[in-house]
Amino acid sequence: MDTLISAAGLRRRQESGERTVLLDVRWVLGRSDGHSEYLAAHLPGAVFVDLPSELADHAQPERGRHPLPAPERFQTAARSWGINDGDTVVAYDNSGSMAAARVWWMLRNAGFDSVYLLDGGLSAWRANGYPVEEGEVRAAVGNVSLGDGAMPVITEEEAAEWSRHGTLLDARAGERYRGEVEPIDPRAGHIPGAVSAPTTENVAADGTFLPAGQLRRRFEALGLANSSDFAVYCGSGVTASHEIAALHIAGFTASLFPGSFSQWSNNSGNPVAVGAEPFDADAGSESRHSGQSGTSATAGSSVEA
Repeated sequence: MDTLISAAGLRRRQESGERTVLLDVRWVLGRSDGHSEYLAAHLPGAVFVDLPSELADHAQPERGRHPLPAPERFQTAARSWGINDGDTVVAYDNSGSMAAARVWWMLRNAGFDSVYLLDGGLSAWRANGYPVEEGEVRAAVGNVSLGDGAMPVITEEEAAEWSRHGTLLDARAGERYRGEVEPIDPRAGHIPGAVSAPTTENVAADGTFLPAGQLRRRFEALGLANSSDFAVYCGSGVTASHEIAALHIAGFTASLFPGSFSQWSNNSGNPVAVGAEPFDADAGSESRHSGQSGTSATAGSSVEA
């Protein structure tokens, strides 16, 4: 099953009358203007999806900042977006699919395979000269029946041991992985044994994903060529979904650690490594177990989460 659809491909679907549910998932860490931007201009017929309230439960230290909602709650949300069994869904945002990938992963995890990311998002749509519209779209309630568990996930305990047999990728920015800054989580650094693989490097300057061959070479260079077990985390499980989408494009299957670093760092019993290498050279460093980063919350205004 393909992961992406181009703006031209989506336009052809619309012109041919093929039923397509469009989901606008504009959300950026540290900002709350996604809905207002949607109201100003969105793809015709697109329904707005609020990531914090519809694609996550309330933050819980033991589960992370964006815990996955219960399957029945997600099904209710999906029906409110107008999704029926047998539909095709296309999700997009305006940040290189960093937020839209969350609903892509969640629908795939729920057993709904016909879901795609609009490659390049709203910018690609507009670059092709296709129309946009203003205002809210209220969809007729759908009848989709969703399951759970179709995509692999790992637990906090499994993440602790993952590097012993597989490759654990950290999808956050390199400076957060190294522990140089931490805008939102309790401690700075990374899960010991994890390899830095910022998911922002999976997209080109225009927000489209890199070609499959280029992505595959990137992941092979990070160690995936010598491993059969891949798992990904980020700050709270949002942009890790984007990395998993990139891995799918490259021909790999990877597990998600849903709680990600926000869950890991809230557990004082978990060690945190700092620096550019997977393991902290100074295993006894006090900074690995305590201390805030000292960065301001506004520094979290980035696409990653």
